[in-house]
Amino acid sequence: MTQLKNDVVDDVELPPLLPLARRAFKHPALMHFNRLAATVIAVNLVVVIAALPDGVTVELASRAALCNFAFAVLIRRQRLINLLFRMATAAPVTWPLKVRWTLAKVYHFGGLHVGGALSGSLWFAAFVVLATVEGAPSDVLVLAYLLVGLFAAMIITTAPKLRAKHHNRFELVHRFGGWLSLVLLWALQLAQVGHSGEPLLSTLEFWVLAAVTAAIIAPWTRLRRVPVDIKRPSSHVAIARFTHGRKPFAGSSTAISRSPLLEWHSFANIPSPGEHGFRLTISRAGDWTGRFIDDMPRHVWVKGITTAGVANIEVLFRKVVYVATGSGIGPCLPHLLAQEVPALLVWSTRAPRDTFGDELVDEILAVQPEARIWDTAQHGKPDMVRLACAAYRDFGAEAVICISNKKLTWQVVHGLERRGIPAYGAIWDS
Repeated sequence: MTQLKNDVVDDVELPPLLPLARRAFKHPALMHFNRLAATVIAVNLVVVIAALPDGVTVELASRAALCNFAFAVLIRRQRLINLLFRMATAAPVTWPLKVRWTLAKVYHFGGLHVGGALSGSLWFAAFVVLATVEGAPSDVLVLAYLLVGLFAAMIITTAPKLRAKHHNRFELVHRFGGWLSLVLLWALQLAQVGHSGEPLLSTLEFWVLAAVTAAIIAPWTRLRRVPVDIKRPSSHVAIARFTHGRKPFAGSSTAISRSPLLEWHSFANIPSPGEHGFRLTISRAGDWTGRFIDDMPRHVWVKGITTAGVANIEVLFRKVVYVATGSGIGPCLPHLLAQEVPALLVWSTRAPRDTFGDELVDEILAVQPEARIWDTAQHGKPDMVRLACAAYRDFGAEAVICISNKKLTWQVVHGLERRGIPAYGAIWDS
């Protein structure tokens, strides 16, 4: 283990910035998440332009809205997420780095969800306007306007500032609003079929709604209450051990809850080679995690299946550097233990042994004896971009994976990418 100090960081010379034209595409506003959202919206604009000569009809607007909503829902399903990761990470490390650099951005798939949801909402607004102008039956209009209000509320709560300030409210509106909108869409379809006399099973809308309904219900069919054994090495961290079900794959995450209808939180699974079960490291980062640590439950709820996380993209590179702060070590540890890809850990945390316990720290050092540890209790907060650059250079890595809080993750990822270093980290879009 290398204990890092301020003079080590001060001596690190950062690589030069990319030329302005290339650097512009590394700006957060143009990250792949936003590009994917813009691509979905652009495809919908093409449909609008193609329909203009004959005019946008009520039927086209209705079907386009529903198809976009279905796309937005399905792209968030756990099995499809795992499939996307498997497809993106199937590329061999012999492929050009630029190609692998882009494939590793697969975790930005949430942009497809946003693009589909926004496009669907705009199409539905067009449907309501056209239906109103053409004098649609009153029951159809009542349901349509209720849905417009519901969609507006869901979109407003996703505004970044509101979402960050009132995250629990965002989750509740999104969850219950989504369920209610599905019920109202079914009611709207039944009302339209009732007026048209068309057989329900012969309509495209029926099959799309059926697929969406099945996709939403599927994770809840695996809802169960499971026992958990919790150790608390410090007042800041709890380590929860589970033994239910099959052993999850390295780099996956599990969502747990104490109130399954109200609040869910995802944490990285830490399976130990040769041992049954897995662990989650839960640090004090808010009201829910604080209550979890202070009042350790004996059981929690889980649902669905384990889902691939950001760090699964490591297999696209010959060597990687993991940059973690605090409990960000949790998502890194399963990959370090699995040792599928040569890696070097850079970990900044406060008094690691006092905070996380000797057992966990010793486990880390057993597989990462050259890990670069920065103790913030002794040296304060470091310049993580410089630490990452030094590790990337010294280790001869092809990419850096950062697991930290939102502000620091983006600082590291975009600080490195604008200097031509492939870097990856969560984008908090779920």
